[in-house]
Amino acid sequence: MIRRKHGVLSISDRPVRQESLALQEEGCAVLAGVFSPEEIAALAQEIETVFETTTPDRPHDKANEWRHAMFNRSPLSQKAIGHPRILEVIEPLLGEDCHVIANTAWRNAAGHQGGPWHIDAGPHVPRPEGASWPEAIPYPVFVIGAHLFLEDCPLEAGPTAVLPGSHKSGRPPPFLGHTAMDVTYEGRGPVFLTAQAGDVALFVSDAWHRGSPAKTGVRRFFLQAHYGRRDIAQRVLTTAESNHVSPDAAARAQTDRERALIGLHAPFFYDG
Repeated sequence: MIRRKHGVLSISDRPVRQESLALQEEGCAVLAGVFSPEEIAALAQEIETVFETTTPDRPHDKANEWRHAMFNRSPLSQKAIGHPRILEVIEPLLGEDCHVIANTAWRNAAGHQGGPWHIDAGPHVPRPEGASWPEAIPYPVFVIGAHLFLEDCPLEAGPTAVLPGSHKSGRPPPFLGHTAMDVTYEGRGPVFLTAQAGDVALFVSDAWHRGSPAKTGVRRFFLQAHYGRRDIAQRVLTTAESNHVSPDAAARAQTDRERALIGLHAPFFYDG
């Protein structure tokens, strides 16, 4: 576990919640009953209104399933992502100055088929297969994803499946892009992050995971936030929308590499 002290990160020996340890060791955890039924009802209604009054943010959102930059669009979303129950679990892993790098609402259609196996970013410490991590050094965590459930998410709703311990692999899944469920990491199969409305599922961004297939007639509805270390750049908006680049400097950048070098990156996972 870590903390920010005198401007730098240092090892912390303060007691932490069991879910913090589970994230560090297993790569995932579920916090039960974070939000009351009244809080969830109000948050869900506000997010439904965002969906109904706005159009998809990205051309590839063909199914009209998500909205980006939710803390800019929904006061209750902004409040929810700062809930103390969430922060007390993630801050020992990311630092007390961690921030939200992406904030997207998801309204997966009934009967959605989930998605392929992937990682959200990284691996942040890439290693070749067979290069084991030293036991004496806790595996570093750079980004944690959170699903704040606005409706119950049983197996029938297609919850996120995570291969426990895979965040320590230093590699993307060898079956990257595939959708088979009978996969393993070091002999262990997927854990399904089922939840009730008001629960929060957490997973390390390097963990091998995917949305699982839902049954016909059952949708999945949640607010997603990715929390990153202070050193990880925010991608709530694309760099075309939010950047540090003057118009003159942007005009001088003629190639993709020149644009990326000054911070004008093509949309990627969190902002794309």
